[in-house]
Amino acid sequence: MTFLWLNLAIVFILSFFARYFGEPVLVGETTVPIKPNKILMTGVLASLIIISGLRSNIGDTFFYKHIYEINDFSWEYIISQKDIGFGILQKLLKMISNDPQIMIFTTATITNILIIAVFFKYSRMIELSVYVYITGGLFLVSMNGIRQVLAAAIIFTATKYLVNGNWIKYFFIILFASSFHQSALILIPIYFFVRYKAWSKATVVLLAFSLLIVVGYHQFSSLLFAAIEDSQYGHYSNFNEGGANILRVVVEAVPLIIAYLGREKLRTIFPSSDYIVNMSLVGFMFMIISTQNWIFARFGIYFSLYQLILISWIVKLFRQKDQRLIYYALLICYLIYYFIESVISLNIIYRSNYFG
Repeated sequence: MTFLWLNLAIVFILSFFARYFGEPVLVGETTVPIKPNKILMTGVLASLIIISGLRSNIGDTFFYKHIYEINDFSWEYIISQKDIGFGILQKLLKMISNDPQIMIFTTATITNILIIAVFFKYSRMIELSVYVYITGGLFLVSMNGIRQVLAAAIIFTATKYLVNGNWIKYFFIILFASSFHQSALILIPIYFFVRYKAWSKATVVLLAFSLLIVVGYHQFSSLLFAAIEDSQYGHYSNFNEGGANILRVVVEAVPLIIAYLGREKLRTIFPSSDYIVNMSLVGFMFMIISTQNWIFARFGIYFSLYQLILISWIVKLFRQKDQRLIYYALLICYLIYYFIESVISLNIIYRSNYFG
């Protein structure tokens, strides 16, 4: 974990000073009043990419590397694997090098550049977004579910079209992302659920629906797995590793509760917040369902990125004199959560062939 802790420290410090030495925004499409320092944010990106891109273990990294080594990625193989975009990417990389590290480094580079670019535009306190990106666990997930987080990052760049209601461009990007992981197609129907005012009656229906699924999970799972049994995700029906930790549900809920209590002020200081809140709510819905079967937390990956934006705004919902306390409380609580999840629960050990 040593390099992961060092990465957390470097990323937070650089992103904090990137905002501190940022420039006021007077005109443009950005929704934040301060534009972070690009040079310092480049340092943030470099740290994230180096740690992620030069790893030799964590999650499915070994299997991704093994598949890269043993395949020549013929067109027949690529088409048979369904996720054609990821197959083509590997085919192109294979022309450059047979070393699987190039694939790990390339996906880490693309994923983190796309995510940080959206934070740069929408995060009020960008250091909180990147801090929780790591301590909330999504950075580690990006080293495990490489294809899905890459697909999520691609869709994340379409936030502008989600906010503006440009569904044609939004759907086009989703279709492109689905070539890396077909589960991305779930964002197409979700688009119509999140294009409404946050905390409306539709919100109540959404949360009630998730609770109903939990109560009737056996019937719901039988129908779902029967529907996907002939697809490439049919093996998920045999997935039986228990449900997600209830602590994770609580962590997901707290920013939403704060956003609800300060909803009017949030709309004033962040006019696009309704869509960000709604996407976070959908992610929370999947997290509730995942308490019955952890596999549903994978769908939440597409929505967790929006909660990272939301977290960067909630400090500003409190009174001026309380904001510093809330800021420090967020840092401490997420640090404790990171320790519990990464050290105690998962016992993460980071290895790299390029570091000592």
